[in-house]
Amino acid sequence: MLNTVSTLPPEAGASNAPGTSLNQFGIIYFGNDWSGENRTSSHHIAERLAQRTRVLYIDTPGLRAPKASGRDLRKLFWKVLAAVRKPRAIGAQMWHISTPQIPFRRLPLVRQLNFAVGRFLVRRALRTLRFEKTISWFAVPHPGILAGRFDETLIVYYCIDDYAALPDVDAARVARMDDNLTRSADQVFVASARLIASKRTLSPSAVHAPHGVDLALFQRASDPSCPVADGARNLKHPVIGFYGLIEAWIDLDLIAFLAEQKPEWTFLLIGRLAVDPGRLPTLPNVQFAGPQPYTSLPNWAKAFDVAIIPYRPTRQVMNSNPLKLREYLATGKPVVAVSAPEIDQFADYVHIARSPEEFLGCIEDALANDSAADRARRIEAVAGMSWEVRMQKVVEIVESKIRQKESSLPK
Repeated sequence: MLNTVSTLPPEAGASNAPGTSLNQFGIIYFGNDWSGENRTSSHHIAERLAQRTRVLYIDTPGLRAPKASGRDLRKLFWKVLAAVRKPRAIGAQMWHISTPQIPFRRLPLVRQLNFAVGRFLVRRALRTLRFEKTISWFAVPHPGILAGRFDETLIVYYCIDDYAALPDVDAARVARMDDNLTRSADQVFVASARLIASKRTLSPSAVHAPHGVDLALFQRASDPSCPVADGARNLKHPVIGFYGLIEAWIDLDLIAFLAEQKPEWTFLLIGRLAVDPGRLPTLPNVQFAGPQPYTSLPNWAKAFDVAIIPYRPTRQVMNSNPLKLREYLATGKPVVAVSAPEIDQFADYVHIARSPEEFLGCIEDALANDSAADRARRIEAVAGMSWEVRMQKVVEIVESKIRQKESSLPK
């Protein structure tokens, strides 16, 4: 399976019929926070679409209600401030707006107000940018109430997570929003193979579209000329590294166990700390580097002797398709991970552990037995999985779907 570029069905986009190309449409893209600390699939997909056509990237408020924390209040303030501005260019063919929403979406009046404000802001941006023929593209489910409200030719839902399983969300409400958008979309893509069956009961268009990887960026970590990030240059080796959002799905107890068992190792954790770190800050061999620019991650990974994926076995993790797995492999570094369906598919290239003791043993094995040939095999494993390759298949399917819709219209 890993030798194929995708599980997307080739017949779905194989038509070479003339007359329909994505660049004939402006894309109304509803995604994660553009300025968020983590670069997610939402960002990667939008950037590849913008290489083909014009994209209006719309920040949509988080699935969870904001907390009374300083960070959440600051974000809410800046989102409200950004909403009054006209679209801001963030690329040659991409513009950005925000659609802040009032919390307490359970209340009917609040839902109606949020809908009206969101529709007004998007329509205003479309007039400013002179988007005419459009496609609505959703990477998140909660703005799905706006699907079909802009006279768009096509509605695409690219489901990249089991949203109802995320921490701190109203699971039942999010599941309803996710299901409603799946039903209303003309084309559904699903990043996780585990979610395909349930999506197809709601939309026969659903196809598996695994994540890609920014190969050119992460392969830099294997280049001898790539410098180690300043913050990792003087760390004691071996360095056991992780980068990503440190949230409820990260097993901090596992990391503490490893750090206590191996005080001579350094555990380097890169990313925003969004949960109570427990006893980790008291361990002298655990280093928190905080969030770092996405383009600097290969410089941090350069310092890793082993990269780790220490997830908890939650429903969200079992239904996820970890983006960082492919990024780690593209660096060539040894990878130790917990068992999960999408991770297990890479068992020939990743050390997979099913207990803390196994995790420790896998790291020891990776440190003792890695070779240049192993590093080359890991990079080769993801060589056909670039975002460019993934998105080519996706775009072919979307263009085919547009042709089908246009051919069904009365002459």
